[in-house]
Amino acid sequence: MINGVIFDMDGLMFDTERMWATFWEPALAALGLPYKEGLSEAARGTAGETLRNVVRQFYGQDCDAAAIVDSLHAVADKAFQKPVPKKPGLDELLAWLDEQHIPMAVASSSRMDVILRNLDNWGMRSYFSVLASGQQVTRSKPDPEIFLLAAEKLGVAPGHALVLEDSYNGVRAGAAGGFVTVMVPDLLPADDEMRRLYTAECRSLFEVLDGLKVNRW
Repeated sequence: MINGVIFDMDGLMFDTERMWATFWEPALAALGLPYKEGLSEAARGTAGETLRNVVRQFYGQDCDAAAIVDSLHAVADKAFQKPVPKKPGLDELLAWLDEQHIPMAVASSSRMDVILRNLDNWGMRSYFSVLASGQQVTRSKPDPEIFLLAAEKLGVAPGHALVLEDSYNGVRAGAAGGFVTVMVPDLLPADDEMRRLYTAECRSLFEVLDGLKVNRW
């Protein structure tokens, strides 16, 4: 039985992963650096030291990874001042969970101010009793720390908490934490590894809602 739902944010609630992919080039250009192919994909879903380590893999161990990430966030901050596109089915899913009194959390690698801005731009903050950001954990996805933190704050055991994710690292984190993990693919389709790890795959949040209504998980 599902007693709580934990939402990833980028690519799951909001159509922002495509936006993040466009931020790298201007962020790097501001520091006189070229964009290297594969960086955006490797960095997706990460934060903190994990993200800085990804940057070092592409630009060398001696690069100023912190400055590169700060530049990325500066570009993102400007873009996220306005409401970002919602994923289809988000409003309906949130409303139904609220009606059923099922507690909800956001667990995102993004900074807390970005999470709050995206939620507030659409008037969604009241749906969530717990917000967990990448700033609150020492290990980012694919480590399950952020999901375990969210579940603890919700007061729900991982085996009775539904994690909704679009990214490979997010699915890895959900599975590693023992959560009921449903993948709603965004930029990348599920591969064999994901199919081994996730509990189920849904094409949209509408399909997630349909599954919850019939106690699919």
